Amino acid sequence: MYGRNLKAYKKTNLEAELSVADPHRVIQMMYEGLIERLSQAKGAIMRHDYEYKADRISKAVGIINGLQSALDNRSNPELGQRMFALYDYMKELLTKASVSLDTAPIDEVINLILPIKQAWDQIPQDIKEKTNQQILNSPDY
Repeated sequence: MYGRNLKAYKKTNLEAELSVADPHRVIQMMYEGLIERLSQAKGAIMRHDYEYKADRISKAVGIINGLQSALDNRSNPELGQRMFALYDYMKELLTKASVSLDTAPIDEVINLILPIKQAWDQIPQDIKEKTNQQILNSPDY
């Protein structure tokens, strides 16, 4: 009972935060969620909980798909293409981890995503605000 209530609270809290989050914060939350799902998948493999492992890897791949769809190639097409390819590589690693029940590919994905998340977290506030305004005012949004 307690676990179900906590899960419902977390979901409601996340939905509320997303509804007011700026585009930069949404991506930041996706990175946080990805790292959490990867850690959970790794723990599930170590506990031999393969149903939970499959769910967590599936959710991690879904987040990576979301990150891919959020890429904006307009200002730097080469960087966008490289990031897209990197995300594809991460999905390949997660498929390998899921099939082989090996945590090493998950560790590799974590090691690849952490510096990206850390760089994202360090974007100066004035740049975030300027970019968020451009995104919110674009016809695609």
